[in-house]
Amino acid sequence: MDPVRSDVALLYRRAGFGATPAQLDAAASAGYEATVETLIAGLQGPDPGGDSVHVPAFSHATKPAGPPGSVARKAQQKSLAGQYRELQSWWAQRMVATSTPLREKLTLFWHGHFATGFSKVRDVAAMYDQNQLLRSAGGGSFEALVQAVAKGEAMMRWLDTATDKKNHPNENFARELMELFTLGLGNYAQADVVSAARGFTGWVTDPRDGSWHIQPAQHDDGYKTYLGHTGNYGGEDIIHLAVNDPASARFVLSKLWSHFAYPVAPSDQVVSDLLAAYGPGSDVTAALKALFLHPAFRSTTARQGLVKQPIAYLVGAARSLGLSATLERTQAAPATSHPLAQGLPAMSTRLAQTLFDPPNVGGWGQNAYWIDTATSLARLDIAAQMGAAADLSALHASAASARSEAVAIMLGLDGWGPTTTAALNHAAGDPISLVATALTAPEYVLE
Repeated sequence: MDPVRSDVALLYRRAGFGATPAQLDAAASAGYEATVETLIAGLQGPDPGGDSVHVPAFSHATKPAGPPGSVARKAQQKSLAGQYRELQSWWAQRMVATSTPLREKLTLFWHGHFATGFSKVRDVAAMYDQNQLLRSAGGGSFEALVQAVAKGEAMMRWLDTATDKKNHPNENFARELMELFTLGLGNYAQADVVSAARGFTGWVTDPRDGSWHIQPAQHDDGYKTYLGHTGNYGGEDIIHLAVNDPASARFVLSKLWSHFAYPVAPSDQVVSDLLAAYGPGSDVTAALKALFLHPAFRSTTARQGLVKQPIAYLVGAARSLGLSATLERTQAAPATSHPLAQGLPAMSTRLAQTLFDPPNVGGWGQNAYWIDTATSLARLDIAAQMGAAADLSALHASAASARSEAVAIMLGLDGWGPTTTAALNHAAGDPISLVATALTAPEYVLE
């Protein structure tokens, strides 16, 4: 693969979920910088592919319909579980169908950064609302995003903000605001947690529609000292001070670089290089553009620096193979008789990433956290299912000796190492086995 095509292929994997051969041809012809501009432009405006995906009707949580074990309660729980599965399927299909892949990839990043989980929130509409917020506001001002996420019902339920009362401040959200969302460990003290919790007292949402408001009688309107500042601060002031603390820009930019390029600490030089773009307005889009144009983004360290997250792995494979999130062919072609029992959300759960339900407040781990013996058989089984579902007539029509190179082109990769090449050549006689081997190869699992 020529250097420009290799660079844009890397860009499409990191700023999206990979690209088809035709997309890579067009991107290589346009050039790397022009491709960055195209992907960045996708953070605004319509998404013809993603917007075409049907949105199911999601409802906010209601009071229990009856006592535990009652017919009414069981029916209510069954309905809720069904809505949750529909939510997962909707987003998986949106990622597969999107015309603006960076927007969905960024939404996935924020979903892990501002981690909230259905297992505790128990409100499908609240989870959907947060997901749409991350999509619509994720490329704008980081401060505006934090302010909106903090007032969302999903976060309010997840970190118990609504239980934060004047006489009994709850410190959960106050602590995670600093530790996980804005500053990072070592940049605040317990006294700041106490003061921040006081600032969020009285915050509640209306369970009927998830709208946010303040209960004045439950808000502590006394003076507070927070991150070296003293004033009569409310929750919005607390967020403003946290996001504009000098440590915040480095923390957020290191998280972005670590997700899209390779893991770094806030003190790393590449983080310093992005500060001017991020600026006092905490401009996420400008920071991403600077990130993708930074020379280190195309370095050997970057190319070997990340392992795909499970859902990104699956979505990328589906897009390359012309499959939907339910493993149906997106182009008219004779279907196979292979039984397909799962869609991408269930497959992702098997690989240790359940959409809308991260394992804890810190979100999912990074890189190879899901690559272990416990998931090895699942990876092979899933890869075989995807290969069996796809239209592989082009591989069938090619000579066996050319198939390993053909599958690399199909998956948007530079090529294979000698060990993988040997394995692919061994499987070349059976295109389904060939694709399954390719999808589980280190070269493909790397992002």
